[in-house]
Amino acid sequence: KMAKKKYFIIKDNKVKEKLIDYKFNAGFSVTQKQKNIKNINFEIFTKEGNEHKILEVSSKSLEDIGVKLSAFNLCIKTKKGLTISVESIFQASKVFENGGPYKDLLLKTSREAKKDERLKNSGNLTKFSYQNEDWELEPKTMFYDWIYINSVWLNIKNKTIDIEEFIERDIFTDVEFNHEKSFNCQARSLALFVILYKNNVLEECIENKNKFKSICKEIYSYEVDIPKEEINKTIQMSFENMLKEIKII
Repeated sequence: KMAKKKYFIIKDNKVKEKLIDYKFNAGFSVTQKQKNIKNINFEIFTKEGNEHKILEVSSKSLEDIGVKLSAFNLCIKTKKGLTISVESIFQASKVFENGGPYKDLLLKTSREAKKDERLKNSGNLTKFSYQNEDWELEPKTMFYDWIYINSVWLNIKNKTIDIEEFIERDIFTDVEFNHEKSFNCQARSLALFVILYKNNVLEECIENKNKFKSICKEIYSYEVDIPKEEINKTIQMSFENMLKEIKII
């Protein structure tokens, strides 16, 4: 069985979002997930060339640095000595029509925070609120990208993560990311981190929300490679629909 997977490549000083088909291995075990990672890497190298340096960013990564940089594992320490994951921060910052932010989720594990029933039963999401600052919902991934990037930088400064282990990578993947169901992706966030750091604007973007937004819009490309046959099929369907409308067919 074949499946599609997005990956994020740094090219021409931009993060570009691309799509590949790969041989999919069903199952939830780490072994099955790592088979998929290897297959994804194979297809990316085939498409992009072997000179690239790929990092899988997830708890299933084959590399320790990839596991550390998973949003479920990546944590910050507060002044009060609490250790909080990126995932818990993200979930605890959600504000809904009928409730939130549920700040008690900061004390929960990543999995507990993500599965909290209040996140499903409080109406539509209206905004994010973190450290007395509100973030609107658009662009969709902006708040998640910011807290992830901020957390990576804090860990580097605290020497719990070595920047040299990933800063020269130029392709990032996340085997757990389903682009048909989710918007936020730690692989994309880390790719943005690398570009911001290499362009010497990282700290400025962390400190200034509006600067972060404006620069990310410049460096992130939403273009996705679409196979020619899919484009041709779409054109053909549109043409047939037009003919039906004017009653030629």
